[in-house]
Amino acid sequence: MKRLLTIICVALLVFGSCGCQGGPVPQHQDNEENSETPENPNTPEPPVTEKPDDAGERVPLSASLTGVQPMTGIVLWTTSGSKTKSYVQLEYAYMLYNDVCKEKDVFDWSPMDNLLESVASRGHQAIVRFRYTYPGYSCAVPDYIKKWPGYEATNGKSEGRNTEFPDWRCEELQRFHKEFHRRFAERYDKDPRLAFVEIGFGLWAEYHIYDGPCVIGKSFPSHDFQSEFLPLMDEWFKDTPWLFSIDASDSKYAPFHKNKELLDLNFGNFDDSFMCSDWDGYNWSGWKFFGLDRYKKGAAGGEFSYYSDSDQKHALDKEGMHGRKFEDLVAKVHMTFIIGNDQPGKQTDARITEASMSMGYRFEIQDFCVNPGKSASVLIENVGVAPIYRDAFVAVDGVRGSFNLRHLMPGESTWIQIKCTATKASKPSI
Repeated sequence: MKRLLTIICVALLVFGSCGCQGGPVPQHQDNEENSETPENPNTPEPPVTEKPDDAGERVPLSASLTGVQPMTGIVLWTTSGSKTKSYVQLEYAYMLYNDVCKEKDVFDWSPMDNLLESVASRGHQAIVRFRYTYPGYSCAVPDYIKKWPGYEATNGKSEGRNTEFPDWRCEELQRFHKEFHRRFAERYDKDPRLAFVEIGFGLWAEYHIYDGPCVIGKSFPSHDFQSEFLPLMDEWFKDTPWLFSIDASDSKYAPFHKNKELLDLNFGNFDDSFMCSDWDGYNWSGWKFFGLDRYKKGAAGGEFSYYSDSDQKHALDKEGMHGRKFEDLVAKVHMTFIIGNDQPGKQTDARITEASMSMGYRFEIQDFCVNPGKSASVLIENVGVAPIYRDAFVAVDGVRGSFNLRHLMPGESTWIQIKCTATKASKPSI
């Protein structure tokens, strides 16, 4: 039987009561005798297609994956009453800049710490998006900046509600925005409770002001400022994947058309109207603009369309919606997660679980061999639609191999040989 074991026990993501599968997580030994891990795990290592000559005897394994993988799937808000459902691995929250900073260079990260602690207590990880502008609310610019000489917020209607927009002409706001994200990354980039960071400007930080006073350089940041800021994100966030909306493909809002070098940055994209009726037009063009291979270095996320109540109701229908099926579009854009806060009231737990399991990475052990007392050899394949976006390693008897599964793309497999005192009773884990 080819499919021996689907295994998912991600050591680097385990904390609290995280529902990983596959058995106890082996502890990595940080000495040369017990470790095969390279000094720089982010350096890509090519997959090994040939079985080691000294692999030894094949050991049968039998198990299957019945739950949603960590860091993937249908995402619920931290305020959802269904956030403790078994299919939930990720929780989403908006965060406000002025909750963290009220005075110049004074940052109180307790709101973020409290959020991460709460999410982790349920065995989940967080997706956060800091925003300034939300229809019907005052702008979340820190109070001290609102009092800055020359700062003038713009007030207008958005979605029929009085809304305040920031003044991006203010150099202090620009400085603060960069300093905020530098400190944010410094504090949380290696925090395993934080799965993804979404950034952006405009309404909901979704890279647009489609309804309301939009003046580039005033109520929306200039292209020059964005060209300064975005490379810094790539410099600061080394471990935590960061994403922004496919609406940034619009040359009105973002500088990517005139500054092609920005496309080389290691960002991902999210689609905040996924499965909408005209997805094949505007949405698909945004995905294509940022590159159909972007998933290899940046995660793909999204949110189900709110264009109509029907979109939310039928987004996960097995027969599809608007002529498209959810799993087909997930595979098309190599999506890892999607915000679907309304889905518990629209679909069964079984269907949400099924849809969630179609997303992101999925590792299968295709073969497992042991050379007793000397080594264990594992043939592992990523049968999912995306890579895993954190460092992960196959381990046997407390020793992990050198190949970083972060670099195993969908459809790729590799042999990993681990020098250890393995026996036929040994089992691989991740």
